[in-house]
Amino acid sequence: MCRSVLRPMNLPARLVTIRCEIQNRSSVSKVMQNNIKPNWQDFYEMCKPRVVLLMLLCTLAGMFLATDDMVPLATISFCLLGVALVSGSAAALNHLVDASVDAKMARTHNRPVAQGRVSNFQGGVFVAITLALGMAILMVFINSLTAWLNLAAWAGYGIFYSVYLKRATSQNIVIGGLFGAAPPLFGWTAVTNSIDGGGLLLVLIIFVWTPPHFWALAIDRIEEYKLVEYPMLPVTHGEAYTRLQILLYTIVLVLITLLPYIIGMSNLLYLAAAVALGAGFIYWAIVMYIGKNARAPLETFRYSIVYLAGLFGALLVDHYLMPLSYV
Repeated sequence: MCRSVLRPMNLPARLVTIRCEIQNRSSVSKVMQNNIKPNWQDFYEMCKPRVVLLMLLCTLAGMFLATDDMVPLATISFCLLGVALVSGSAAALNHLVDASVDAKMARTHNRPVAQGRVSNFQGGVFVAITLALGMAILMVFINSLTAWLNLAAWAGYGIFYSVYLKRATSQNIVIGGLFGAAPPLFGWTAVTNSIDGGGLLLVLIIFVWTPPHFWALAIDRIEEYKLVEYPMLPVTHGEAYTRLQILLYTIVLVLITLLPYIIGMSNLLYLAAAVALGAGFIYWAIVMYIGKNARAPLETFRYSIVYLAGLFGALLVDHYLMPLSYV
């Protein structure tokens, strides 16, 4: 039974319901966790595999777009493996840092560290090993520039964002989005060993995509963010303001995604895909802005994932079916 029988005056009923559900689940897990030992699935979950998979797709796009020739299989394999390990390490570090907060949120309370299936020591060892392996692979088999860029992104997300930025400002997603936007540049530098305009443009696309993607989720989970006192934009500035920002960012994003065609980096196939996918994103942003569809925030969040995967997939297909001499 939840101990919060009487609702505190400063908490809405929905927050009390969420708190009660988490307390009930946590009381059961605390009884069981002493008998539970971590398995490979717990460590795999700590790496946020679905997020890393999307990052790898963007890394792959960066590699292929950096050259008119086919990228050697060894370069593809070692680059993706190294990026996956470093990114997984950063995600696991985020699990460790956010464990106490994760335990209070319905979306994250079942995470391995939050539930006690993985201890802080075990998680710390896992973070160190995966980071070391990823850096070694990138240093030895790719190049030092790609390795150092990965380390910078690891520190930016795993330490600066997770420890400080996430709790410091409502612009946490905007500023921290730079670290999550780096994967295409990893792929680009793996092939060219240099930072060029094409790679930075791909980073810019993901950087502008990040705020509407996460703000949509924040609106859907606003009661949970209020509960843990995270200064997400819907919490600090209200839902109406956030919905407007999502619409504006989405419009800017769609315009930016036209740049690869404008500068001669891609051809008509990509342009058609960018316009069609962008129209879908703007549609959901408008539905969210109107505010009459209760499922719009979650549907916008889900569509944004499909949008980014489709956009970078179109870049790849266009690059090899309708090649241009950009690089």
